[in-house]
Amino acid sequence: QVQLVESGGGLVQAGGSLRLSCAASGRTFSSYAMGWLRQDPGKEREFVAGISQSGTITHYVDSVKGRFTISRDNAKNTVYLQMNSLKPEDTAVYYCAAGRNRVALTRGEYDSWGQGTQVTVSS
Repeated sequence: QVQLVESGGGLVQAGGSLRLSCAASGRTFSSYAMGWLRQDPGKEREFVAGISQSGTITHYVDSVKGRFTISRDNAKNTVYLQMNSLKPEDTAVYYCAAGRNRVALTRGEYDSWGQGTQVTVSS
């Protein structure tokens, strides 16, 4: 399994931006599709964005399309989530996950996931 550590969360005002990073360990990072999921207290975990092993295919939940961008750098074993035009409803703990493919990630099929990083968007 790949070990994942998220960073970059914080408090930001609505309309602002944050860039999350997920550092992965292991030699097989490029064999995993990667994704970001989020969960706010009292709500169910939600898939946010996914990216294919090569980084050529991405998928986003409708609510973040046009605002969030997922990317990866396989040479650095890192996946990113650039979040722009943040809204209060984006407030959640964001988790990095690795899976067989991005579709599997949307189904909660993970090989590994991180401990999460808190994103809070004030109004």
